[in-house]
Amino acid sequence: MGVRGLLAAGVGTGLGLVGAGAVGVGRYYADVLLDPSRVVAYPERVLRADTDAVTLAGSRLVRQPGVWGLRWTEGLAVVGRVLSDDRHGVRRRLLSGPVPPEGPAVVDAGPFDPDPGARGLAFTEVQVATPLGPAPAWEVPAARDVWAVAVHGRGGRRREALRILPVLHRLGLPTLVISYRNDDDAPPSPDGRFHLGDTEWEDLEAAVRYAQGRGARRIVLVGWSMGAAIGGAFLDRSPAAELVDAVVWDAPLVDWRATLRRQARNRLLPPQLIPVATAVTRRRIGIDFDDFDLLRHPPARRPPTLLVHSTPDTAVPVGPSRALAAAGRDLGWPIRYVEVGGVEHTAAWNADPERYERAVTGFLTEVLPQE
Repeated sequence: MGVRGLLAAGVGTGLGLVGAGAVGVGRYYADVLLDPSRVVAYPERVLRADTDAVTLAGSRLVRQPGVWGLRWTEGLAVVGRVLSDDRHGVRRRLLSGPVPPEGPAVVDAGPFDPDPGARGLAFTEVQVATPLGPAPAWEVPAARDVWAVAVHGRGGRRREALRILPVLHRLGLPTLVISYRNDDDAPPSPDGRFHLGDTEWEDLEAAVRYAQGRGARRIVLVGWSMGAAIGGAFLDRSPAAELVDAVVWDAPLVDWRATLRRQARNRLLPPQLIPVATAVTRRRIGIDFDDFDLLRHPPARRPPTLLVHSTPDTAVPVGPSRALAAAGRDLGWPIRYVEVGGVEHTAAWNADPERYERAVTGFLTEVLPQE
């Protein structure tokens, strides 16, 4: 059903939004969803800090458990557990990095910068020949001929993978941390928009072929958020998917419609207008959202998969991950599911790095052929 049909069916009734008004809201939401530009915000505030601890103004994000980056305009530190939480603020252990100044900051799930060298790993900056031109990637060498290819999420950067790189390296997996169209240093898409995985998978395919050319016999896909949507499309559409032996997805986007509903609620978009926004998005980029509901449309290639998701995720809802994991046996898709409490989107590692790394290590050790 097109936008006109949705409006005729009564979308927006009782909201004072009719006709062009409803379509206008849908267009605005589609603009936000598909816009690849990045806006850096610093919503938290450092109240005081010393070499032992940082005190921040209280907020839900500041109170999350675990290990986090604390970023400000000119620096990055790593903070650990909450030491105290009272009317004077939330005091957290300062684990490493410079003492942050008083003022605006942001709690960041990525506590490492700027490249694999921050994790003590040798690497080479390489160029992957994608269909749109060369896209930069980090190649981290290791001994085996099974390679990991890491795919960040929508609006993210390659440093998202720095948390898990030491685990992959200890397992002997050479790792290619890729960029894709519309990233800072990668080619833009022809229309300058995100395509939500519907075209980005071609850049992942190019990266897998690059790894194959460098000696990879088998592949492990690792992805965060929209990186899973990109990986799902690759597993369904690419002949190179036959190389994939295992998948690790963190906070995976396995149902775009459910995620759009969640994101619309975050933006206070009335639920009656969500179909309008979805229809506008579909018309803008030509995506078939049915293809991105992996429960109802599982990919052609279904290797053993580890799904990790946090329960309070307000960006990508946990429900579709639970449902996909529960249906894995019926789908002929071996899925292991790990759920983490207390942290936001893509922050399962941050909540408990040791537990996360044990889960990934145990899974990959079990499912990959031993050499």
